[in-house]
Amino acid sequence: MSRLIRFGAGSLSQLGEVLAEIGVGRALLVTTRRGAAAADGLPVAGVFDGVRPHVPVETVHAAAAHAAQLEADGLVGLGGGAAIDTCKAVVAHLVAKSPPIVAVPTTYAGAEWTPFFGMLLAPGRKSGGMNERATPVAAIYDPELTLGLPLADSVGTAMNGLAHCVEALYHPATSKTAWDHALLGAAAIGRHLPRLPGAPGSLEVREPLLEGAMHAAIALAESGLCLAHAMAQGLGGRFDLPQGTMNAICLPAALRFNADAVPDAIEALREAFEHDDPAVRCEELAALGGFPLRLRDHGVAADAQPEVAEAIAARPGAKANPRPVTAADVETLLRALW
Repeated sequence: MSRLIRFGAGSLSQLGEVLAEIGVGRALLVTTRRGAAAADGLPVAGVFDGVRPHVPVETVHAAAAHAAQLEADGLVGLGGGAAIDTCKAVVAHLVAKSPPIVAVPTTYAGAEWTPFFGMLLAPGRKSGGMNERATPVAAIYDPELTLGLPLADSVGTAMNGLAHCVEALYHPATSKTAWDHALLGAAAIGRHLPRLPGAPGSLEVREPLLEGAMHAAIALAESGLCLAHAMAQGLGGRFDLPQGTMNAICLPAALRFNADAVPDAIEALREAFEHDDPAVRCEELAALGGFPLRLRDHGVAADAQPEVAEAIAARPGAKANPRPVTAADVETLLRALW
């Protein structure tokens, strides 16, 4: 798959050139109210600023209606994973003409190059979908757009991206391309995330972090998701919690669960992190966000764990995990994290 990429400080100014290159004349910007502040001067025909966390299905319908009314021939998703997933859901389900998507990530989640998306069907019921037509055709990575991202969100989304890198190393569909990008992404996030608390406004820190997230996105596109993401998605959708924070909590546990089954991946992570224990390193990185690292502190009810474990074990990421995982295994992990 060919990917049109623009990277670097100020690269959002190239949006017009990118839209022209892919043949879009009437783009709809899909973003949050905060993201809409960046719309001034952008070459878009309209703005939908109703993006919400976890992509409620009502939001998808509203964005699709806005696109139809505008007669948009392209979508620009500016923001975190929710903005880009909203664009994907619109294309996959509600827009017959399949307008191309330009992703403009403003976090480090690293999921822009896949045809997959999450969507909240009802409170506590997170689902998703996949449609090749929904894969973005272009992405603009402008680190200036990440300068105002709070520390907790920066670390959480970076841990989401890191989980993509880790799982790309041992997903059944991994490839040399996935492996190479996964290691580049893991090394960049592992090296530069510890610098962020002391320099949150530094482009010298933000730019390589965004580059790491870009590699994470490509690694994911060339492989898939495993147990850590299945847990994070299941918890996030059930309890309305940030997926990045849930990945930060779940990744070390999932990595330890899989370690004996994926020795080559563990050795590669040791080299990328320059650390003897990749799971410990992931815990150290997660702690930088300042958010609680126990599920009970995020409102996860202890008596809901059996039900949540069943739902997680049924997710595609759990089924693709290199070490077979049962609902009982997931429940044991959840109790250890609680």
